[in-house]
Amino acid sequence: MNFNSDSIELFLAVIERGSFSAAARALGRVPSAVSMSIGNLEAELGYLLFDRSHREPQPTAMALSLVPHARLIAEQLKQLQVHAVELSLGLESKLSIGVVADIDRRRLLAAIKVIAERHPLLDIEVLTAPQDDVLAMLHSGRVSVCLAFAGLSMNVLERFQFVGSERMIATLAADSPLLQGQDLFLEDLVHVRQIIVASRDLPISETRPLVAQSYWRADSLETAMEMVEAGLGWGNFPLSVVQSRLDNGRLKRLNFRNIENGLVMPVHAVWLKSQPLQKGALALVEPLGNPL
Repeated sequence: MNFNSDSIELFLAVIERGSFSAAARALGRVPSAVSMSIGNLEAELGYLLFDRSHREPQPTAMALSLVPHARLIAEQLKQLQVHAVELSLGLESKLSIGVVADIDRRRLLAAIKVIAERHPLLDIEVLTAPQDDVLAMLHSGRVSVCLAFAGLSMNVLERFQFVGSERMIATLAADSPLLQGQDLFLEDLVHVRQIIVASRDLPISETRPLVAQSYWRADSLETAMEMVEAGLGWGNFPLSVVQSRLDNGRLKRLNFRNIENGLVMPVHAVWLKSQPLQKGALALVEPLGNPL
């Protein structure tokens, strides 16, 4: 017989109940069948699992060494059984999530943690890219749901759920000679190179954060911030992410005479009308709007 799902269940029942008869009652069997099954298992293993010289069988040292592993496998089997049932009830086999590189991912990760606790065997992947690339992945079916900035116009092919907002802050390297000592207006940035997070290949569809006539692209937020730190231009970055660089003096927040420095960009969870969210994606979108 050796160890399989039935023998693991039987073995743990005897360990936890303390006797063959108690294990038999718990499993709905007769004590002789439990005793015989344990005996057959011991014969195949080549050593005793229980010392029968006492009133009740006592687990041997070898048996006790197997217990943690048996319990782990038993728990995994339970998870597998639950997951198999959930797949039949609408849980997707894989949940692919896109998130725009400029968006703080803490809220998303908190929501994923909730899903992982609820569906521990669900395969989840998170893909990070600039805004236009993430939306392209959504419409191609590469991801089933994404976190993206809300556009000025509605896409009739999409559904969305508001999940929060990002405040985009105009920043400059703390030691940059650009604009030093000047009393700035926002329009002064039109003639200063801007560093932006944008797709490598796709045209920029969301132009609200774009101010300068000249700009350089980076396809990751980290690289874009490093470029600004290096004095290559100024950048409009999410305050939630760039705050630590402001605090330690690596970047500075620009002050304008004619407007507050801070463009509020709504963040939406977005999916396609033609591909309604399955169980895992629904469980993701639900907690995204909750405060951290």
